[in-house]
Amino acid sequence: MSNPTPQPASPPRALRWAVAGSVVVMIAAGGLFYYASQMAAAKRQTHHDEIVVTIHGHACEPNTLSVPAGRASFRIINRSDRAVEWEILDGVLVLEERENIAPGLSQVINAKLLPGDYAITCGLLSNPRGTLHVTPTAESDAQAKAKPSMVAFIGPLSEFRVYLSTQASALIKAVTALQQAIDAGDLAQAQALYVPAREAYQRLAAASQRLAELDNAINARADYFEKREQDPAFSGFHRLEYSLFQQRSLDGLAPLAQRLVNDVSSLKQQLLAQSLPPEQLVSIVVRNLNSLADVRAASGEEERYSHIDLNGFAANLDAARKVVDLMRPLLSKSAADLLPNIDTALAAFETQLNGLKVDGQFSRYDSVTADQRKQIADKAKALAAALDGIDPALGLSGLQ
Repeated sequence: MSNPTPQPASPPRALRWAVAGSVVVMIAAGGLFYYASQMAAAKRQTHHDEIVVTIHGHACEPNTLSVPAGRASFRIINRSDRAVEWEILDGVLVLEERENIAPGLSQVINAKLLPGDYAITCGLLSNPRGTLHVTPTAESDAQAKAKPSMVAFIGPLSEFRVYLSTQASALIKAVTALQQAIDAGDLAQAQALYVPAREAYQRLAAASQRLAELDNAINARADYFEKREQDPAFSGFHRLEYSLFQQRSLDGLAPLAQRLVNDVSSLKQQLLAQSLPPEQLVSIVVRNLNSLADVRAASGEEERYSHIDLNGFAANLDAARKVVDLMRPLLSKSAADLLPNIDTALAAFETQLNGLKVDGQFSRYDSVTADQRKQIADKAKALAAALDGIDPALGLSGLQ
């Protein structure tokens, strides 16, 4: 009898599973590739209306822009070798800005613009300014005709003007005391007096940041000057801070301190000379809080030599609370449902900051952990979001 033809051995079970697994992996990879492709396409679609501006070492490209009135998105790409800022200016007033854009990265500015011509700052303060031309549209013309009555806002705006005057006087007094300690050659006293002077400035920061030239003279960080700390144009608070806390020296500070006294005196005059439309009363505070959340809380760059950032954050919170109190009567009548969320956000931010006090004094910011910094940013962001609902509730959102 002949032997039967031997049958090929079936593949081992492990091999069958390996083949099946490979197929599954291939299918999954294909699915992931398709999903990623769709997401990328969706992202491109979402961003297709963004206006791209590239910042180089000494100029922006393009440096002349034209957009229709309304909402516009600008993607600012930093191709220079340092962190920079980009601003839209209406005369001396800052309408929108993005600070601390890191080298090689980009950030988006969303702005709602009225028809007119605006200036653009680009990176270093010595860089040439650009031009933004905003053309009218049917919608912008209709919104201009549909403004709500301004009578209800006279009280809050008048009280805010009094607040600005009072706080500006306190700032002048605090900076004058700082200047006198520097003139007297008392380093320890000057370091101590720097703190209340900065707190006084931060209570005005939301309003003073509208004044581009003066704010740069008073508050610009070294990054925005070509030679950084060694640049002759570097002055203001942070120039004093650098000498007081980094160099621990008063050499050459007397004229810089006197200039700061002169600048904060001019600041008071300009703050009271500039009109503040009702639609900007809340929005300047929202912008300040978003800057705190997006830039200052994480980096600690604002007070990089003295590390008193928490004092500044608390002063920003004081200003936010003041604006809420000014708007509270209007909100109680027209949008009472917003107040509990706003008050909760105010209290949460205050609790977060106060939790970082030791013996009644704020901790140095270089001792604040990354997780604590994130919590500060989250609380500031939540407060900004809560405040951002005020203008639409009062019929002001179309005016911004």
